[in-house]
Amino acid sequence: MNRLIFIRHGATSSNLSRKYIGRTDEPLCEAGIKQIEELKKESFCVDAVFVSPLLRARQSAEILFPGMEYTVIDDFRETDFGMFEGKSADELSDSPEYSAWVDSWCKGPVPDGESSEHFKARCCDAFARVMDFLNKNDTAAFVVHGGVIMAIMERYAVPRKDFYAYHIANGEWISCVYENGIVSIEARF
Repeated sequence: MNRLIFIRHGATSSNLSRKYIGRTDEPLCEAGIKQIEELKKESFCVDAVFVSPLLRARQSAEILFPGMEYTVIDDFRETDFGMFEGKSADELSDSPEYSAWVDSWCKGPVPDGESSEHFKARCCDAFARVMDFLNKNDTAAFVVHGGVIMAIMERYAVPRKDFYAYHIANGEWISCVYENGIVSIEARF
């Protein structure tokens, strides 16, 4: 059995502007740094930390776990929003491509980006590799993106729920237990 802590990175300027930010390597903004500094008061005690390669996640991990080495998992990067990257829903409201994507419940392909199915498979495959690597009884933190957490929870958490049911805000976290390929959520903060 492993204890797992899934932490969504602190906010960036684009997060606060409600823009699609996936592949953009944007740093935490002042509000995001404050979110993570506040979260640091939880004093997480972990054996291993796994992090997205994007700056906002790495900065969050460095604040939460100062001096602790972490493992960057490339496949934990956020989805590639292609032509929607860096734009808000309002800015995209006249785009037929955006309308088609929203009408598909955001499951269709993103023009010049990544499909939902590919993104979820990438994240879940990476999670499975990490869990194969992790020592039994270790506690691990995952400092990643909201979409990564949602993809992993949708596939592994019980009871089974839709992808969007697992949405958490910047600087929030989920405490879980992992055993026999199943994630049991203990609490959401």
